[in-house]
Amino acid sequence: MNADLFERAKEVMPGGVNSPVRSFRSVGGTPYFVHTAEGPYVWDVEGKRYIDYVLSYGPCMLGHANPQIVDAVSVAAGHGTSYGAPTEREVLMAEEMCARVPGLEMLRLVSSGTEAAMSALRLARGATGRDNVIKFAGNYHGHSDNLLAAGGSGVANQGLSGCDGVPDGAVANTIVAPYNIVPELDETVAVVAVEPVAANMGVVPPAPGFLQGLREACDKVGAMLLFDEVITGFRLGRGGASEWFGVKPDVWCFGKVIGGGLPVGAYGASKEIMSSIAPLGGVYQGGTLSGNPLATAAGLAMLEQLTDAAYAKLEATAIRLATGLETVFAEAGVDVIVPRVGSLLGIFFTDTAPTNFDEASVAADNGKYTTFFHGMLERGVALAPGPYEAIFVSTVHTDEVIDATIAAAAEVAALMA
Repeated sequence: MNADLFERAKEVMPGGVNSPVRSFRSVGGTPYFVHTAEGPYVWDVEGKRYIDYVLSYGPCMLGHANPQIVDAVSVAAGHGTSYGAPTEREVLMAEEMCARVPGLEMLRLVSSGTEAAMSALRLARGATGRDNVIKFAGNYHGHSDNLLAAGGSGVANQGLSGCDGVPDGAVANTIVAPYNIVPELDETVAVVAVEPVAANMGVVPPAPGFLQGLREACDKVGAMLLFDEVITGFRLGRGGASEWFGVKPDVWCFGKVIGGGLPVGAYGASKEIMSSIAPLGGVYQGGTLSGNPLATAAGLAMLEQLTDAAYAKLEATAIRLATGLETVFAEAGVDVIVPRVGSLLGIFFTDTAPTNFDEASVAADNGKYTTFFHGMLERGVALAPGPYEAIFVSTVHTDEVIDATIAAAAEVAALMA
């Protein structure tokens, strides 16, 4: 049935999918089509169960079909699915996020991480009156034209370095720098956009002093520092990466995580900076579905459950998985690096931890991830179908589930050896 559905899908959707990585182009084979999901598991249309470490690329931190989230969405849907008018939950959501993130005073809800990053960039340019943007190779900030250059997993998994259809003018003011090296800035730079943990080229942590160096470099020339926390926001902790690393950006953008699995995003800053956004200022951004009542219901239900105990559970689970993977591959004599920041994990089949996109690409392109991916999938463990993605755990990945995953990895490691 998976194969039949894929053939049908290819007749009506490009590549048979609605997001390129789902096509399995990076790893080969036929994608599984999910029928249902609960807790740490997904089931495909053929009835096969998988332990899921994709988790919709991060937002299902409480597992699939979390009862409180499902109930909240169900109740909200009973009152209508979209209004195009303000709602109380939008206010509650913004208040909760601002209370959690030090320095975040005001935000605008949008419908995706791409929209959040695009809008945050426009805000920084409008507030500074400058045009130039610096981003880092391997950092992915969504698929808006001026941020796709050297864009990490979004394009890298497809074997691309950029994107057809993006005119030269769209990236004329975008400067790409190597990750983990503080670039030289001047007074033409409006904003430096960075993933505080690079989680779209595997997982590459920031080098000691890198984020603080960016903060100081921006302050020196009056540029803004933008943290793209679409992946790290509310996953690393209550205050996200800015709290985790003790470095405060000028502008934040958030995505999937704040919706508990529903389409949502947000960007924000201080009240002074956000006063540039219409209707207060001259930077326009709007959206009919922004602050959608189902998404805010899900987001509030999730944030309510992300307590200190939940974060401790997430990190303990990530440590157990990382340690187990390192152990079984070491015993098999297969080189592996399992970088971890909080509950964010990556895996590289190499003997040296990558520190930038070039190094991550060497590890990603050696073909070993494909063998690992398919070996795990055959044993009922679903990982992202691309070597540039992260491994996500949830609060319902129990010790037993992790141990089953490690046992499967041990079998695959033996085959890879």
